[in-house]
Amino acid sequence: MARDRHDHFYRMAKKEGYRSRAAYKLKQIDARFHIIRRGDAVVDLGAAPGGWTQVATELAGNSGTIVGVDIQQVRSIDGAVIITGDIRSEETIDAIRQAVGSADVVLCDAAPNLSGDWSYDHARSIDLAEHALACAQKILRPGGNFVVKAFQGDLFAGYLRNVRSRFRNVRAHSPTASRKASAEMYIIAKGFRGDE
Repeated sequence: MARDRHDHFYRMAKKEGYRSRAAYKLKQIDARFHIIRRGDAVVDLGAAPGGWTQVATELAGNSGTIVGVDIQQVRSIDGAVIITGDIRSEETIDAIRQAVGSADVVLCDAAPNLSGDWSYDHARSIDLAEHALACAQKILRPGGNFVVKAFQGDLFAGYLRNVRSRFRNVRAHSPTASRKASAEMYIIAKGFRGDE
């Protein structure tokens, strides 16, 4: 936590009322790639502590529908529905569908709890990203957008190919709010192919 006290984005988050410095990553991604529009139905997977859900409510506005999903309990957020559940379970998918019907955007900034064993942490990050993609395929409308975090490593290219096969426009991107030493990369996928 010591490094956080000196971190520009951490201090901004405290000052501006966001629950995490990660809020600025989504703001930067959206400013560049225009992921969320007013009125969109947005599902934020692995939402805790809620920074991305907060930003999604701002970007989609009062006419949007925002759902934050996490296996941990997330404190309520104005303008968002919070679902506590595991995205690998059909029960959670059904709860998401009941809340939004089909989503315009699926977000996932989830990361595994780090063990310090890089290859293990990388594999678990890709596994999480695979589950997020599987969930997105079940709830995204055709043409919808998907943003997911994954750690770079030997499995990253294969995962990126997998996403490319399902979306029309896919980019890997590292926002400036990511820490310099971080191996995290965001995959920005637009134009879900659906059943085409």
